[in-house]
Amino acid sequence: MSEIKVPAMGESITEGTVSRWMVKEGDTVNQGDVLLELETDKVNIEISAEESGVLEKIIRQEGETVEIGETIGTLSAGAGGGSGTAASEPAAAESKPAAPAPEAPAATAPPEASDSSKTASPSARKLARERGIELDQVQSKDPIGRVYQDDVKSHGSQPSAPAAPAAPKAPVTAPAAPTSGGSTYAKPVERQRMSRRRATIAKRLVEAQQTAAMLTTFNEVDMTAIMDVRKRRKDKFKEKHDINLGFMSFFTKAVVGALKKFPTINAEIDGEDVVLKKFYDIGIAVSAKEGLVVPVVRDADRLGFAEIEKSIADLASKARSNTLALSDLQGGTFTITNGGTFGSLLSTPILNTPQVGILGMHKIQLRPVAIDAERMENRPMMYIALSYDHRIIDGSEAVRFLVTVKELLEDPESLLIEG
Repeated sequence: MSEIKVPAMGESITEGTVSRWMVKEGDTVNQGDVLLELETDKVNIEISAEESGVLEKIIRQEGETVEIGETIGTLSAGAGGGSGTAASEPAAAESKPAAPAPEAPAATAPPEASDSSKTASPSARKLARERGIELDQVQSKDPIGRVYQDDVKSHGSQPSAPAAPAAPKAPVTAPAAPTSGGSTYAKPVERQRMSRRRATIAKRLVEAQQTAAMLTTFNEVDMTAIMDVRKRRKDKFKEKHDINLGFMSFFTKAVVGALKKFPTINAEIDGEDVVLKKFYDIGIAVSAKEGLVVPVVRDADRLGFAEIEKSIADLASKARSNTLALSDLQGGTFTITNGGTFGSLLSTPILNTPQVGILGMHKIQLRPVAIDAERMENRPMMYIALSYDHRIIDGSEAVRFLVTVKELLEDPESLLIEG
């Protein structure tokens, strides 16, 4: 019999959530067959059988949090057509001792019930069993609701903890609201558990605001020249490269050109050191079903417009089909996010830590612009925003960076030289 363990999934990932089992206990599987899908902070990973056999036992159920190296199931090796019956006999034998089990639950029922209803670390589960505490009653300080050993200890030290079971009665009257006639009624609500990715996004956004001295500066870009280039070149570009000429390649090139002039914005803080990065891996924020992800366009400074467009299209397709690899998400030096695709006119993007800069694009809108002292024209304008970490980036540097991006975009031909 072999154990099915959670594999290592990268330095930044220490745990995941069992999304779904593809097989049931007693099913025969072949080497390489997908056993389950594991949801992590960044991507979903399929865990395959390392050998052929029968899935003997599922230890961790769907929705449970598991750690790297943890055993989540067992597989009996060498089960084939002839051994299928042999494997079923032990299974039947194991089912018999399960019958007297109902007599034992009197002492063990509370821990078992709590294990199945709330995610917790192994040490927290053990301590809860030892103290006879139900995990459902333990308040977690973790943003995603996971219970740790300290939470159990804190619960055990509170004299009022045993009164917790009475709490469910309160919601009967708490949601009630008075009507015009003085009577009360309960308002309908629906409670949904956050996905691991959504919970992680929430946690990191809060951390970014709490750890960085984040400020945002704004400017606007006249998109006339870029739209003229796209109009004149898009057909030949598509025919030659088999990809559309979009706006993202222009913005990526402009950002790289500006980062070369202002290297501190292409850096990160490590303790009391500033790490200046001499490469340009640009993250492009993509909205996927499970939440926002930021795949990375590698060595954007070495890529042409067509290569950038193809890379972005490929990464966006992977994000929406949930097939991104960890390597697609790691190591970005600066991020671009485009709220304009959803109609946003202006916003303040939050840093994608540990990066110290992020550029926000917005909706292109016709607005009257003063050409000179006597003329006004309607021009396609876009507000752009740069959020930056004021700990290492001065305001003047941030403003000049954004002005450089603006100037490069308003003179697209310069991108071939400056980018």
